[in-house]
Amino acid sequence: MIDTGDSEAHSATAPSPPSRRPAQLPAVQRDHSGRIRGMRMSAKAEYAVRAMTQLATSDTGALITAEDLAKAQGIPAQFLVDILSDLRSDRLVRSHRGRDGGYELGRPATDISIADVLRCIDGPLASVRDIGLGDLPYSGPTAALTDVWRALRASMRSVLEETSLADVASGNLPGHVADLARDYLSQENRRGHGTG
Repeated sequence: MIDTGDSEAHSATAPSPPSRRPAQLPAVQRDHSGRIRGMRMSAKAEYAVRAMTQLATSDTGALITAEDLAKAQGIPAQFLVDILSDLRSDRLVRSHRGRDGGYELGRPATDISIADVLRCIDGPLASVRDIGLGDLPYSGPTAALTDVWRALRASMRSVLEETSLADVASGNLPGHVADLARDYLSQENRRGHGTG
């Protein structure tokens, strides 16, 4: 996860997202060590998003066990239990005990953004050395870097706050997100880093 010190909380009611259209995107590409290529995200955060997206595909009121979630997404079961505990603390999931117990989303999938999940697990979306953007010690020729980091934060927000679990689960991403993904793939192809 890129951390640029975003301490503000995401409101439960996000603005209406731009027009949506289906997106055909390739699987996440990983390097030889298993990290997502081109960006950094903790395994815990990635697992959380995958588990939440899996929950988003279940029928309303249906409970899914941690074991079934772990199997469905190939997540280590004990690691997932810890993740679900964090998600429950932020009320992104609800748990039900007992023989027929399990987990369900804490609110509709359309109302939970990817940013909500990432902030729950890893904290702020983006920070630079855990320093507020206005407090960065830039001067002279580096003074404009503060605006670069602000633009990065705004770009991340435009993708992560406006993409819901329902969008990901349906493959129907917001139009601007699908456009950015296509642009990225096009750039990678031009650089000779094909998607295969």
